[in-house]
Amino acid sequence: PSTSSPSSPHCWYQGALREPGARWLEPGCQSCTCQGGQVLCEAMSCPVTCSHPLPAPAGGCCPSCTGCLHEGVARAEGDVFSPLDGNCTVCVCLAGNISCISPECPLGSCPSASPADCCSCQPVKCSFRGRTYAHGTRFSLDGDDCTICICRGGEVECSFAPCPVLDCPQHQQHLGPGQCCFTCQDPPAPTGCFVDDNGVEFPVGQIWSPGDPCELCICQADGSVSCKRTDCVETCPYPIRIPGQCCPDCSAGCTYMGRVFYNNETFPSTLDPCLSCICLVSEGCAV
Repeated sequence: PSTSSPSSPHCWYQGALREPGARWLEPGCQSCTCQGGQVLCEAMSCPVTCSHPLPAPAGGCCPSCTGCLHEGVARAEGDVFSPLDGNCTVCVCLAGNISCISPECPLGSCPSASPADCCSCQPVKCSFRGRTYAHGTRFSLDGDDCTICICRGGEVECSFAPCPVLDCPQHQQHLGPGQCCFTCQDPPAPTGCFVDDNGVEFPVGQIWSPGDPCELCICQADGSVSCKRTDCVETCPYPIRIPGQCCPDCSAGCTYMGRVFYNNETFPSTLDPCLSCICLVSEGCAV
């Protein structure tokens, strides 16, 4: 027996009783809820509130901000480290965000690329692949818009461009040529229509009769079947019915008292031998 009001019934879903307003997670990262006696499911959205989240674990759906992923290396929460090319820079992982502190050095020219003293010099510009960039300049690599670089104190730091979180299943995610991020791809369009349990399939645009000559069906582009019956309008009183043909035929002859006569054929009346009949296309049978 239900203890809730009639306006908020329970939901019965896959052998389990769900409370009104209950929310749970189904396989495939589907978020479901019980509303008004009906189960509503949608793809789970994953709002990321940090700059360096860890990828979703195996079987999980959303990235985690308990830890950081920096330069391809997973860092634990609270981990203090120096970047690979940090040059005396110290970073810390806090709630999925990376905070770095570099020594404040006066600007000047560097006599060497890797000075022993962190503050012996602070280059103003960066030389990278034959080009010179001012301090703080952001740029992309030649022919690679997926990588964003920045000039910091004479050193160039590059990272992949951030990608949006997709709301489609993984099997519908597609990475096209020249694209940096995956995009949602529409499911393939149906190529035909299945019309019975035996697996008989008709191609799109195929027209057939399901057994009744007065009914025609066509396979639609979306994989559905549309059928329509033919309305026969009798234009003569004595038409001929041809097996396998939907409507009676008034042009081939006449059917009179169980017999078939050709057009313009004359024959005696069965009811009165003194009467002579003739089969006419426009009238059927005339006396």
